Amino acid sequence: NSELPFQEWVLSAFFVASGALSLHFRGNTRVEEACEMYTRAANMFKIAKNWSAAGNAFCQAAKLHMQLQSKHDSATSFVDAGNAYKKADPQEAINCLNAAIDIYTDMGRFTIAAKHHITIAEIYEAELVDIEKAIAHYEQAADYYKGEESNSSANKCLLKVAAYAAQLEQYQKAIEIYEQVGTNTMDNPLLKYSAKEYFFKAALCHFIVDELNAKLALEKYEEMFPAFTDSRECKLLKKLLEAHEEQNCEAYTEAVKEFDSISRLDQWLTTMLLRIKKSIQGEGDGDLK
Repeated sequence: NSELPFQEWVLSAFFVASGALSLHFRGNTRVEEACEMYTRAANMFKIAKNWSAAGNAFCQAAKLHMQLQSKHDSATSFVDAGNAYKKADPQEAINCLNAAIDIYTDMGRFTIAAKHHITIAEIYEAELVDIEKAIAHYEQAADYYKGEESNSSANKCLLKVAAYAAQLEQYQKAIEIYEQVGTNTMDNPLLKYSAKEYFFKAALCHFIVDELNAKLALEKYEEMFPAFTDSRECKLLKKLLEAHEEQNCEAYTEAVKEFDSISRLDQWLTTMLLRIKKSIQGEGDGDLK
């Protein structure tokens, strides 16, 4: 049985590690040996794709590194534990990554901490489907990136927050972020092309709440960013506002279809445009076709 030597090796690794710890911590050498054995055992579990056992072994190594005051090694082991647990136990993965984040922030390593907050946010998005918690971790990552002057990385996180906030009908929060990121990017030659997208999304959020707000916002964006006026997004908004004012459902749908034929609408835009369409009198659930 090819698995037998492997199982025996892992068992011996745990026995050595446990034995080293049971000697009342006579010197750091024993604890260092235990760390090494736990790490080797964890890697063997990874090879065997036993992700929970690998996560557990890395976690034990992380705790011992902490006893040795090896903060960086401890954080690294917690991250390794988190990555292993991601494949088997998402909540335990989050616990380990949070432990790593605590160490990194204590060390002033905020960029690395932000990166792990993003990983946690992604686990909440994909595995645990808890969007409120995903938002909280994206916001924390954005804060850390801003503090380190990594504005581009901060903006990426904030845009995630804005998209989810709008989906959860937290429109004011979404508007503030889209306006902030749009204003930050419109003067940057490399990023200004994206600014029209952010002002477009902010205007759609305004539109869902109140038609007049959307009109005023559109005027403001054109004044702030004249290039927006000639964009397809701005022209669509004007057509939609006109159709909405006239309560003309057909004109609204036609304008959306025309836009979609050149720039495919993603799920977020489709959702927002449908929410606006439903506010036209006599329009039920409907669709955009």
